[in-house]
Amino acid sequence: MTVFPDIVSFRTNPFEAFTTATTASTQGLEAIAAEATDYSKNSFEKSRALFEKLIGVKKIDEAIQLQADFAKSTYDDLLAHAAKIGELYSSLAKEAFKPINVASPAQSPVSASPSKAPVAAKQS
Repeated sequence: MTVFPDIVSFRTNPFEAFTTATTASTQGLEAIAAEATDYSKNSFEKSRALFEKLIGVKKIDEAIQLQADFAKSTYDDLLAHAAKIGELYSSLAKEAFKPINVASPAQSPVSASPSKAPVAAKQS
């Protein structure tokens, strides 16, 4: 007599899928961290370069123009970085759930029957 009859059908597929998903998640998070680090380094260098330019400015109009150009450039860089990070997160989710979706059997969606509110019992 088997105490746990479902343990035989469980096998190792879910464990292998979990391990593969964990590996994919780790690689995806490493890519995101590397991208964030690169963005931070580039942003710092651009800020440093702007500061050096601002030190040498003789007129206020030049400083305003430098600052406006820097703001536009920084905004464009931020949008590009956000799009790239979004793509990395999207691919991370796809890669992480791929082995789990393959390992899990297709199940029909669960549909609950409409519940009725409990009827109060008549008291005599």
